[in-house]
Amino acid sequence: MDIVGLGLHYEELPIGRQFKTIGRTVTDADIVNFINCTGMTEVLFIDQEYLKEHSDIKGRVAPGALAYTIAEGLLVQSTMQHTGLAFLNMELNILGPVFAGDTIHVECEVIEARMTSKGGRGLVRTRNKIINQKGEVVIEYTPLRMIKCLDGA
Repeated sequence: MDIVGLGLHYEELPIGRQFKTIGRTVTDADIVNFINCTGMTEVLFIDQEYLKEHSDIKGRVAPGALAYTIAEGLLVQSTMQHTGLAFLNMELNILGPVFAGDTIHVECEVIEARMTSKGGRGLVRTRNKIINQKGEVVIEYTPLRMIKCLDGA
């Protein structure tokens, strides 16, 4: 019996391929759970009165690490099940805030792809843009992943 929902293999990720994920709304509960789990109890995330008086950020802002983590979850669910072998490297730039109530999705473009010396697997780098419901790019990052080939690894 075939398994549905499996990820993309190396051969399915040529340079230039583009795709996007479904969207997900960031909730207040997401923010509270994330900051409590990670210990990111910075006033920026827990004190709305401080924000009103001392910051240009207005509203319940999410840590950039939370938005990135949600984006990775969207990608793992849709492109890497049973095919992702390792997360190796990335550069990440936060370009704007993500707030409770924002709906984000990820748009990806393959910018690098090469086989490993061992065979059966390749290295794929994508340019990932996390985009909110207004069409604004709020985070951009370029992960390098080891991906299984169709012939298995």
